[in-house]
Amino acid sequence: MSPKSREPRLTHIGPGGHARMVDVGGKPVTAREAVARGRVRMSAAARRAVRAGAVKKGDALQTARLAGIMGAKETASLIPLCHPLPLSSVDVRIVPARDGFAIEGRVRTVAQTGVEMEALTAVSIAALTLYDMVKAIDKAMTITDVELVSKRGGRSGDYQRAAPSGPSRDRGPRRRAAR
Repeated sequence: MSPKSREPRLTHIGPGGHARMVDVGGKPVTAREAVARGRVRMSAAARRAVRAGAVKKGDALQTARLAGIMGAKETASLIPLCHPLPLSSVDVRIVPARDGFAIEGRVRTVAQTGVEMEALTAVSIAALTLYDMVKAIDKAMTITDVELVSKRGGRSGDYQRAAPSGPSRDRGPRRRAAR
């Protein structure tokens, strides 16, 4: 097998090398879920203001959470080759971390294609909104570590990000397994 034949095929590139929307019409409708996470790092003063509800623009965490949900619903309008999907659930959680806030987005659908981009968009839009709400206090905030944590369903199967190696990192929202 040649090295080229082992490379994954880019489905969004057509025969002429042009971008194209993938035809998912022949794929089965299945239950799908994706989880993404990210962080907003900020100063201690900004963290205190957010936690105390003392941000002049209003409730920064609830505004960011709602913006993340709305962002997931608008992914196909923001990312040119994404399919519009009937989302059955979008959950955005924002929790305090030692250096700012950790964000997790969980998106579900029953459709012919996955919701990874919707989960990543939810986290990204929530992080950008949190930045916007708090920028008067700390313009040096950093949005970082936006990543897909897991996906389930579809032809490519399930995916789970490997745990980070080395010292334990505060990675943000976690859910306990059902008992």
